[in-house]
Amino acid sequence: MSVLQEYKCPHCGGSIQFDSGIQKMKCPYCDTEFEMETLKALDEELSGEAPDEINWEQQATEEWNADGSEELQSYVCNSCGGEIICDATTAATRCPFCGNPVVLMGQFKGSKRPDLVIPFKLDKEAAKERLRDYMKGKYLLPKQFSDENHIDEIKGVYVPFWLFNADADANVRYNATRVRVWSDPKFNYTETSFFRVVRAGDISFDDVPVDGSTKMPDELMESIEPYNMDEAVDFQTAYLAGYMADKYDVLSDSCVERANERIKKSAEEAFRSTVSGYNTVTPASSSIKTSNGKAKYALYPVWLLNTTWNGEKYTFAMNGQTGKFVGDLPMDKGLYMKYFAMITVISALIFYILANLIHYIL
Repeated sequence: MSVLQEYKCPHCGGSIQFDSGIQKMKCPYCDTEFEMETLKALDEELSGEAPDEINWEQQATEEWNADGSEELQSYVCNSCGGEIICDATTAATRCPFCGNPVVLMGQFKGSKRPDLVIPFKLDKEAAKERLRDYMKGKYLLPKQFSDENHIDEIKGVYVPFWLFNADADANVRYNATRVRVWSDPKFNYTETSFFRVVRAGDISFDDVPVDGSTKMPDELMESIEPYNMDEAVDFQTAYLAGYMADKYDVLSDSCVERANERIKKSAEEAFRSTVSGYNTVTPASSSIKTSNGKAKYALYPVWLLNTTWNGEKYTFAMNGQTGKFVGDLPMDKGLYMKYFAMITVISALIFYILANLIHYIL
């Protein structure tokens, strides 16, 4: 059973947690602030022999119970004695009885300990504000949704990611055209020249992220990228206090294929940006070979918001560092048909006016 870690204020005994606004630990009762460095000693026992980088061919070897017997686990809150029940991947949460933040320290031992963490910079109120801003200017959004919708749940979650470093040897070929147009008193001429453009070279990639949690859709997590890795810091469990956190349940070797796809696409885009001076450029073929692949384990900050309207569930995600916000919104079908009808009538009117104008000129 994992040991529960609660960070207690030495002044008043209250539970302290990470404050994204000041980037320090803070007691919500007496407002005492603590530098992150002062809590570093509490994490020393977890460091073990975890390597800074994990080779792709030698990924984490943690075994997962296939019969589901570890899907739910029970813990006892140190503050109130209440029972905390969570799934096998939960690494940080709150006691449902006293609300104190707890960190499941056993989830970060050995190879399960992250190398890096990007701390939250934006708080819950910022996430709510971004949702309101996100709905502004959406003319096909049902008015009742913005008036009546309420947030069912909002939570800050540290999502596990594998960060891949690799060198890529790329060879990309494009079909391109260049068009020249001229005229004389009798004719208009168009000359199209066809070219084969080749780009080849080496390119290095650092910290290509791949979602390491089956709970989070890859497309949703990638849509709130990028993250600024310059603000990543060495992992400390204190950063998790006050937030939810999950450990990975997808091993890094299972993420290699996705990492290769992202590296291939980025390499192709990088070489495509060097091709200019043509009217059209069409990719014809590409060959990307990666080498020196290594992976690190990191936690990224994400705000998740769930809201219900008209019996439907809507989920939104916000980058907890940059504030980038994504999510699906409902559409007012009646309003859509109204706008469509208006555009159709206006287009028909413009066509009628132009047709009569041309007839009048001729």
